[in-house]
Amino acid sequence: MDNVYLSHNNIVSSLGFNSDSVIDNIEKGNCGLSVYEDKKVLHVPFCSSRINQNELQKKYKDLNPKSEHTRLEKMMLVSLSDTISKSNLALDERTGLIISTTKGNIDVLEEDSSFPESRAYLSELGDQIQVFFGFKDKAIIVSNACVSGILAVAVAKRMIRQGKYDRIFIVAGDMVTQFILSGFNAFQALSLEPCRPYCNSRTGINIGEVAASVLVTKDPIELAQESVQIIGEASCNDANHISGPSRTGEGLFRCIENAVQQSGIEKKDIDYISGHGTATMFNDEMESIAFDRAGLSKTPLNSLKSYFGHTLGASGLLESIIGIHSLHKNTLFASLGFQDLGVSRPMNIIKKTTEKNINTFLKTASGFGGSNTAVLFKKVQ
Repeated sequence: MDNVYLSHNNIVSSLGFNSDSVIDNIEKGNCGLSVYEDKKVLHVPFCSSRINQNELQKKYKDLNPKSEHTRLEKMMLVSLSDTISKSNLALDERTGLIISTTKGNIDVLEEDSSFPESRAYLSELGDQIQVFFGFKDKAIIVSNACVSGILAVAVAKRMIRQGKYDRIFIVAGDMVTQFILSGFNAFQALSLEPCRPYCNSRTGINIGEVAASVLVTKDPIELAQESVQIIGEASCNDANHISGPSRTGEGLFRCIENAVQQSGIEKKDIDYISGHGTATMFNDEMESIAFDRAGLSKTPLNSLKSYFGHTLGASGLLESIIGIHSLHKNTLFASLGFQDLGVSRPMNIIKKTTEKNINTFLKTASGFGGSNTAVLFKKVQ
């Protein structure tokens, strides 16, 4: 059976418009979160990571678009254009496209939008990206709450293994919008300071925006210098609550067990975990329970939400790309701002960015509706 790999990639975020600049900022401990006062988005100040719109517009115009695009489409086009360019691949019939997002073009439903409401349909978002680059097939949309980004990786692996495509480009993105912030504010979940996942002094979640893209392929010839193999993946739903995670961590626990079984490695061979880590009480506690049940409480773990906030349907892909660079740099990135453990089960939180020889990592994500996904990656030497 063919091996499947994650290869060329790009990140567009508040910490830079390419993966290398983003990783450089993370290594330096730079946070992409700031406090904003924007009453168009929320009636009170909020802490968030937002993409520089002037820089985004400049890079978008460099693509010579023939029609106007929404802000999210611009983010995705800029990111995916860089990844396609670096891969130097023709977009033939054996090349697929997956779009990962939670809310898509939700901002076109706001009163001052110049776009038709139909642009909010996820299928329309897919069509815009597909037509712009000339993919032969329609885009596949993966929209399953906050596991969407990492679930898209699992879906791509399965479709390549099934022979549907030889390679698939994934682009993921979500924005900071009135709809998103007002929803989390209604939950009283927003923090006015940078979030501190798993920390005893955490005060809640931040929402951020990002676009990220990656090439998934079975052909070793198409690999970038820094690539990883997908060695195991699993997804399941704990069916607990529309927004609250399982109190026993059942769904995440089963994902981890199934992904490890598929990978053929032992849990002791997992060098670190890139957790979901939203800095909300119920999510952080659920993860600590699931990792403890899986026998991974001593495995080094970080959450990257403290750099970007929660980027919703893009977070899993964003954090997987950072994991690729973490493996090839042999560096464990700190869970920024973490001080003292604030969950009931032991966790080995990475407090300081540290050099260490690492070859595998586990990426997990959990989302509204009880969705959970876990994917295991191995460094390609």
